Amino acid sequence: MDKVMQRKKVLAMLNQMTLEEYRKKSETVISRLLEDPVFVEADTIGMTLSAFPEVDTFRLLEICWAAGKKVATPKCHPASRGMDFRVIEHKDQLEVVYMKLQEPIVSTTTYIKPNAIDLLIVPGVVFSKQGFRIGFGGGYYDRFLANYTGATRSLAFDRQIAESIPVESHDLPVQGIYTESGFILTKAVDE
Repeated sequence: MDKVMQRKKVLAMLNQMTLEEYRKKSETVISRLLEDPVFVEADTIGMTLSAFPEVDTFRLLEICWAAGKKVATPKCHPASRGMDFRVIEHKDQLEVVYMKLQEPIVSTTTYIKPNAIDLLIVPGVVFSKQGFRIGFGGGYYDRFLANYTGATRSLAFDRQIAESIPVESHDLPVQGIYTESGFILTKAVDE
């Protein structure tokens, strides 16, 4: 099955979740991440602020702030299909812009270099157990990951894990994936 079809199939399955199921499973996934030593030791977390049906990262944002961690969110640049991360300190520093995602307002936030992000939470729609992912089709994270050397994790629901997905030469795996059932340590850690 190609990426477009796998993406559509998984999104259709995710959209069947009830709001209660979505909240409960998101909470379980996030609670697993909170126990990860990589998360515990990280001072700066990079993450996209989710939109349903992705695992709810708004709760994670609040937890990070309460723990004294810096949070950096991506600012997309559609013309170049690139992105950079900016530190946000409160929700008033966000605006809805590209693809209905909440992004940092440039004038009220500070740019952060990729190597200053200790842990990057990488979004996706479909994941393989090897850490490869099918995103939403823009290639933004693929471009960013090409120059990022820090730790990577993804948050997903069990139904987002596939036996296999098409992998292209530019695709880079994440180091681990948290689901409501547990943690998948991927081959990316050994590389």
